[in-house]
Amino acid sequence: MTFIKTKISDVVICEPTIHGDNRGYFVETFRQDKLEEFIGYKINFCQDNESKSSKGVLRGLHYQLHPAAQTKLVRVISGRVLDVAVDIRKNSPTFGEYVAVELSSENKKQLLVPRGFAHGFVVLEDNTIFAYKVDNYYSPQNDRGIAFDDESLNIDWILKKEELKLSLKDTKQPKLNETKDLFEYGINYYA
Repeated sequence: MTFIKTKISDVVICEPTIHGDNRGYFVETFRQDKLEEFIGYKINFCQDNESKSSKGVLRGLHYQLHPAAQTKLVRVISGRVLDVAVDIRKNSPTFGEYVAVELSSENKKQLLVPRGFAHGFVVLEDNTIFAYKVDNYYSPQNDRGIAFDDESLNIDWILKKEELKLSLKDTKQPKLNETKDLFEYGINYYA
């Protein structure tokens, strides 16, 4: 497995080695020891989640506040998405910037979205199955979000706005500059 720092170094692309032949393929999708060695801190994933969506479904931008903040390791089992992580750590040199990576069943890339980032994705193919690990359980009282179409973020979701399918919750999220519940840069949210 290869780990690649993105333009926001805390967000990491994980590229597994695919071993294939005429029978199919084998891929090791997760190695905790290798990932922790690369990122420099411990992660204890406690839950796996999976969703199936049609083309145009946009989920996000979501995050949970400390002490329920979550690190996510996301991947696509079938289909294709554009996956986005937004830095929401106040005073960070990359505050308000984002990383966007296409994840697909073909490229088998994964994205590590650490605590302190809002996360979302848009589905680019029908019947896409999206899976992810989290290191903290869902906490409704700590659940927050940011508007997917916040002009200050200027995220290119690839699809036209009229093609997008959103939950009611995701149509009512505040813009980043209207959000009081953010993270502080430099604080260790893993302690």
